[in-house]
Amino acid sequence: MLEVTPMAAEVINELTSQSSATTDDVGLRFALAAEQNSQAALELSLSEPVDGDEVVTADAGAKVIMEPAAAQYLEDKVLDVRQDSEGNPAFAIARQDQPT
Repeated sequence: MLEVTPMAAEVINELTSQSSATTDDVGLRFALAAEQNSQAALELSLSEPVDGDEVVTADAGAKVIMEPAAAQYLEDKVLDVRQDSEGNPAFAIARQDQPT
């Protein structure tokens, strides 16, 4: 199952609190896009779960919603946050057996 670090949970909570949604079911949603160069491409959005989605609730109530193919791809991964080249938070995905 996808592991969500405390830092990633904090960023997800910040994003969902800024969304215009009126429900607490909104989370960070992963969908698997068409594969490019034999690598999986993940699409991120803020939304509510739909039938068939897998939901992981992390620290402080942060929700990660995954459509079935994305859930299968992410089952042995860790979702973390790192800083991009401009110092902004960016989600990073690593295998669970590697340090994050």
